[in-house]
Amino acid sequence: MDTLELKQSLTGHRGRVWSVCWHPKNAYLASCGEDKKIIIWGLEGLKWVTKMILTEGHSRTIRELAWSLCGRYIASASFDATTAIWDKNEGQFECNATLEGHENEVKSVSWSSSGDLLATCSRDKSVWVWEVNGVDEFECAAVINAHTQDVKKVRWHPNEEILASASYDNTVKIFKEDPADSDWMCVATLSSHTSTVWSLSWDKIGNRIATCSDDKTVKIWREYKCGNETGIPTPNNEPVWKCICTLSGYHTRTIYDIDWCKTTGLLVTACGDDIIRIFKEDSDCDPHQPSFTMICSMDNAHAQDVNCVQWNPTVPGQFASASDDSLVKIWFYNHKE
Repeated sequence: MDTLELKQSLTGHRGRVWSVCWHPKNAYLASCGEDKKIIIWGLEGLKWVTKMILTEGHSRTIRELAWSLCGRYIASASFDATTAIWDKNEGQFECNATLEGHENEVKSVSWSSSGDLLATCSRDKSVWVWEVNGVDEFECAAVINAHTQDVKKVRWHPNEEILASASYDNTVKIFKEDPADSDWMCVATLSSHTSTVWSLSWDKIGNRIATCSDDKTVKIWREYKCGNETGIPTPNNEPVWKCICTLSGYHTRTIYDIDWCKTTGLLVTACGDDIIRIFKEDSDCDPHQPSFTMICSMDNAHAQDVNCVQWNPTVPGQFASASDDSLVKIWFYNHKE
């Protein structure tokens, strides 16, 4: 059996740690939580240490962080109904913009690959798309009310301006801009989960999505182009998304987060049973009916619920986790031949 090695436990937060996010070039790791702080961690030798603590952006819990692909900006989503934009200027991060408009807690935030768009979602059931019009200038381009319940997660396609959102209404929805009138529209609804969809992650190419749910399953969805692979006509000739694999029987409680590694293709999950699990796609399976095998797990990875897991974008096998136990942990996956 392959193994997970705990490299370091990072202390500094008080209360739940909700989110971890790697700098795109692995220069830093950022974390946030119930204590309304953002901690920026950096390597000194072989150890991760506190480099900066950002405290002036929010008045309530910070739920999620997103680092822009250029590495200059951090967006933070908070229960105070705002999203703060932190700009690294002369080595220090400053909160230079606050995005307002959501009626309730902002649950998730995501930058597009171009850096020109930002997405946020909220307990108010809406998804907002923001245009970046210059340094520290953001304009709301769309308010999308396609979900019927709290929206838990937003994630941009890895290469295109296509947005996916996961919700308490048990669905994932796909949005894109209509070039005719610049309105953002829902082009697909992914329905198969039987309870809240907590998180989602695109694969490297962007034609598959992994989702995780309160129903204790992970589902793999694949996009099929109309007329070519399915023969199914749809409005506006939009692609069809199908659930092509369900992973069940592995998790014993709610699965709060999932991340699909863009370098190794491995899936990692964060679960309410305090266990971290890693899955690998079987190499000889039909791409339209894939199968995944759990290759590694860590019981009691944290003392309480694991809220977030994220692969390091530049170091294969390394990932970070965050938990209700106030800790951030750095892990390394070891493959045994």
